[in-house]
Amino acid sequence: MSAGGAVTGFGTGPLSRAATLVHTLLTTEALLLLTAAPGLIPLVLLGAAPANLPLAALFLLPLGPAVSAAVYALHHRSADLTDLHPARTYLRGLRANTLPALKLWAPLLAWLTVIAFTLTHFETTGLPVWWAVILAATALAALLWGAHALVLTSLFTFRARDTARLAAYFLLRHGKVTLGALSLLILTGAMTALLAEALPALLSAPLLLSLLHTARPVIAETKEDFTR
Repeated sequence: MSAGGAVTGFGTGPLSRAATLVHTLLTTEALLLLTAAPGLIPLVLLGAAPANLPLAALFLLPLGPAVSAAVYALHHRSADLTDLHPARTYLRGLRANTLPALKLWAPLLAWLTVIAFTLTHFETTGLPVWWAVILAATALAALLWGAHALVLTSLFTFRARDTARLAAYFLLRHGKVTLGALSLLILTGAMTALLAEALPALLSAPLLLSLLHTARPVIAETKEDFTR
């Protein structure tokens, strides 16, 4: 090594960064599944009958804080192999984000449950078919709003109603980010329907990292215009 050459410190090279990313993803994935396990385990055992939809929503409640903590941990991940504490970062995010995440996640789950229950019993409602299309579109818009709200509530400290408004604002303000979230949603749905129901859960950390990458314009604008 020449005296004038650049010296790369241990833990900052490309192989170290790759190892750091893999370790962070695996640790975050494991902690996310562990946090959500009290709801996911009974959910797997629950039947697919429409009457079980309210109970399924109840079992999904722990998933909101778990995903929020994972987003926090992935956003604040270190690229230095010598300064790597993904578990500590995840737990810090879980402590900070559990209540804020539930304030948005619980109403979203309730709304989606109402729509799903209505669609599964649509023939008994007597409504025209186009109402089903409107309900499905409303559910999709709610999920995309939820993706924006998830990023915002995981990385910023706003009141729940302010986060909800910002998420709705960014839904149209950053159409490319919304389309990116839509593509991830379609990918998740395709994996669930065509491969295995558990696959999205096992790949949740890479999917959330992709969501964070897509949401960079939203994160940057929120930092610049809505924080001091």
